Order: sequence, then C-alpha cells, then structure tokens
Amino acid sequence: METQVIKWGNSQGVRLPRHVLQECMLQVNDRVHLYTEGGRIIIEKVSHKSLEERAKEYGGTLGPYEEFDWGEPEGREVW
Repeated sequence: METQVIKWGNSQGVRLPRHVLQECMLQVNDRVHLYTEGGRIIIEKVSHKSLEERAKEYGGTLGPYEEFDWGEPEGREVW
C-alpha cells in the first residue's frame, strides 16, 4: 500500500487508513512509540501501564495507607 507524506502545520504527516488502524487495534488518541530502524519508520502502540508501574517511575509507592477518620456522618450520608 502506498500513501503520501503531507504538510501538517509546521510538520509533516502520514494518514493511516482505517483498515490499518483496525488491524493494529489503534484508535484516535492512542499513544504510540515512533522510531527508525534500518531506514524504516516503525510505529508501535504503547501498552497501558498499571498505576503501580507509573508510580515506580517516579519513585513513589502505592499504599498501604492508614484509614482516615472523616468523623461522624452528617446529613443523609450513608456509610
């Protein structure tokens, strides 16, 4: 399949046909990793990271946290 490099603002872009996106399970606003290898452009879908994996990237941890006492219910709250 051939396509064309087109001007897109101050950059260039390539339109990806629907069947290519469907085959690669890509949707609008999905994150992709773009790199070159041996003169080829490779686009890979970025896999979703868990909350724990993202916290580790920033040196943080997730819990365990102590419970927080919000006091007695007021109004029509149900606990």
